[in-house]
Amino acid sequence: MMRRVAITGLGAVSALGLGLPAHLSGLREGRVGIAPLTLVGPDKVKARQAGEVPGYVAEAHFEARQLGVLDRSSQFALLAAREAMGQAAGALDGVAAERAGVIFGAAVGCHSLEEGYQRILVDGARPHPFTVPRSMPSSAASQISMAHRILGPSFATASACSSASHAMGLAFHMVRAGLLDAAVTGGCEAPLTLGMVKSWEALRVLSADTCRPFSRDRSGLVLGEGAAVVVLEDMERARARGATILAEVIGFGMSADGADLTAPDAASAGRAIAAALADAGICGAQVDYVNAHGTGTVLNDKTETAALRAVLGARLDAIPVSSTKSMTGHCLGASGGLGVVASVLALTEGFVPPTMNFRAADPECALDCVPNAARAAAPQVVLVNAFAFGGLNAVLALRAVG
Repeated sequence: MMRRVAITGLGAVSALGLGLPAHLSGLREGRVGIAPLTLVGPDKVKARQAGEVPGYVAEAHFEARQLGVLDRSSQFALLAAREAMGQAAGALDGVAAERAGVIFGAAVGCHSLEEGYQRILVDGARPHPFTVPRSMPSSAASQISMAHRILGPSFATASACSSASHAMGLAFHMVRAGLLDAAVTGGCEAPLTLGMVKSWEALRVLSADTCRPFSRDRSGLVLGEGAAVVVLEDMERARARGATILAEVIGFGMSADGADLTAPDAASAGRAIAAALADAGICGAQVDYVNAHGTGTVLNDKTETAALRAVLGARLDAIPVSSTKSMTGHCLGASGGLGVVASVLALTEGFVPPTMNFRAADPECALDCVPNAARAAAPQVVLVNAFAFGGLNAVLALRAVG
């Protein structure tokens, strides 16, 4: 018999700020964290807007010796993990060493690589001696496991913008199947470097002003940075130890387009949504809110709408579907984790987050995107979508716990 899986801890870092209070207030207020890009010189890039973590000073959170081995992305991951583990206090107490794990979304250490190339090509110097361990995609998973002495299965999942969602889904299945009693999971990303911003500019998918998901005049995505961490536990054990249960993970679905490297496929995305519902043992009529992938690109948003319509049918007309990327920017490998954090806050706090910057309805995005203001509600079941380049799709289903 499969076990139920509880969420007992959350941690978040994004353009809305450091920590859950900043995220809750930002989501409720519809506060747009997208602002002028400061991490890259204005004379070097065309993209002038980004979802930067406001006022972030690494030295305020880490000692110098720690910073020598931490990329900016891993710093965010550690801060979010610290918060999540604090909220889930006691999550690892009495858990055998091999029965707790860290399943985390992969993130390339962009800032460490940028610094290395600067030293080599501009300064004529050697790279930092820890460039490799700082920039390896599994660095954040390793850092979290070391910080919290987690000795069981710990590794990174790499699926571009679905990385955090695949990590959380795999962690959910491992706890549900009895392979782990507790898991720290989520994702991080810090892509706001000259090389990465220029590379995204080359794709011609960045907005010139801001992120307007589902709006008829949407013009592209805005890059963001941050991290999200979720602590999962066996429900029975969590209750027995008196933990506060924030929500329950009830299903996970995956699919691959097998078609195009950058263009999404509605049928494939729909299969992931349907798979999550089937895994949860529920039907579309039970869904109360969808945290959309909603990047703000013309193709993604209409494709996601078509996928939701194909699975949910007429029920979609009654379901709020919002994109919190309109406030945080697209945090790439961290985005699925931030979507889960926003969705759990919606379940526990009685509201649905808005899609900000919305100006005009698009017939190809015929859904209730909760335009420009959060809405009081009492959702019980939510879906969190993540659809990545390469056609790698991941959808999580969550439920409120009474």
